[in-house]
Amino acid sequence: MRAAVQHGYGTALAVEERPLPEPGPGQVLVRVEAAGVSRGAWHLAVGKPYAVRLALGLRRPRNPVPGLEVTGRVAAVGAEVTQWSVGDAVMGMGRATFAEHALADAKALVARPDDLDVAEAAGMTDPGSTAHQALHRHARIGAGERVLVIGASGAVGSFAVLFAVAAGAEVVGVASEGKADFVRGLGAKDVIDYRREAIDARGGGYDVVLDIAGNRSVRELRRVLALKGRLVIVGGEDGGPLLGGLGRQVRARLLGLFTGQRMTGMLARPTAAAIEELLAVHRAGGLAPVVTRRYSLDEAGQALHDLEAGRVTGKTVVVL
Repeated sequence: MRAAVQHGYGTALAVEERPLPEPGPGQVLVRVEAAGVSRGAWHLAVGKPYAVRLALGLRRPRNPVPGLEVTGRVAAVGAEVTQWSVGDAVMGMGRATFAEHALADAKALVARPDDLDVAEAAGMTDPGSTAHQALHRHARIGAGERVLVIGASGAVGSFAVLFAVAAGAEVVGVASEGKADFVRGLGAKDVIDYRREAIDARGGGYDVVLDIAGNRSVRELRRVLALKGRLVIVGGEDGGPLLGGLGRQVRARLLGLFTGQRMTGMLARPTAAAIEELLAVHRAGGLAPVVTRRYSLDEAGQALHDLEAGRVTGKTVVVL
């Protein structure tokens, strides 16, 4: 099979022939139709923060094919798999998905709806479920609240704006000036240009602050929160090469124990149950996946590089 392969950490990928993987017990082999280009896939491809290399391989990744999100059709099933049959259309999380075939745990997949385009299915799994969990499980967003989404033009951020607006909140996004129209098109009332404005440029007192960009201190984020506001830090961006921004999450949690503000952090955990919640929103008409660019398998390395360089708005996918 053809796969996008890396021979060292980074975004330089070359399409090569690889052996067809065989599903083990509890696994499914998926014939890949599309794979999402996610921040998580980028972290694993470049081996940052460096602590992840203890699990991935110190000098080069032991698994040389990147990619996590996947949609396609079941090509084979391993032992003990009873919920899927060959030919079923599925979506969810796998491993080494920048390839014509990829393995996935059977429990990490859900049935793909007939009305969902393959690119949309691959592009909504990780960022959509992350944004949904951040706002509804962690922030417990309510109608009429003021919400600040930092990093509003990215994959998770764009879903967060959509969900917050659908919940009846007033949303202010933080993004670059060149992406402001995109964020407003999602339903944000206003956009703060982070290159020339501070995050309190439209005042403070936000009921919910969702920080996806990852480059502001907890103290700065607290200043724009309401006295009983909720801060959710998504992911572990920036903050040093060893542990990334995970230290901010720990500091926020500890500080939240001594203030009236609820502050927490979260890492993406797109389980099958979370994806089903996301699809329920889609079926109810409250979600329109935002896929802004489709790359070919030969362009998979460029897709990761564009994400790294900040040239991406919304969600991008690799389509086979």
